[in-house]
Amino acid sequence: MREISPVSPLRRRHAPVAALAAAALVVSFFPASPAAADSLVGDPEYGAFLAGECVTCHQESGDFDGIPPIVGWPVESFVLVMRQYQDGTRENPVMRTIAGRYSDEELAALAAYFATLGPGAIENTR
Repeated sequence: MREISPVSPLRRRHAPVAALAAAALVVSFFPASPAAADSLVGDPEYGAFLAGECVTCHQESGDFDGIPPIVGWPVESFVLVMRQYQDGTRENPVMRTIAGRYSDEELAALAAYFATLGPGAIENTR
């Protein structure tokens, strides 16, 4: 007697394609790793253009009036924190809404711009 396989030859042939598609789907659900922030190079001039909404609350002078200052932050830290708002790791509803609007390119630009402001700006842009 011939043994009947529970998986048809057609399914066996397409299994590698299905596995790749499933892996791509799983990877697409995860945000870029914090290490990817190191590879982002932002345009500070574009960041200055985008910063209008940010400086409504976060003062460009770096003064603290209840809203944390974001000037002079290292680029990697800025991008990481914004991604944490995007993925829900940080829970401030206002910041989650705002951060969720930005692409990686825009986050890099904002990070580059704010790194050039305030104390420690020279060290943060190297």
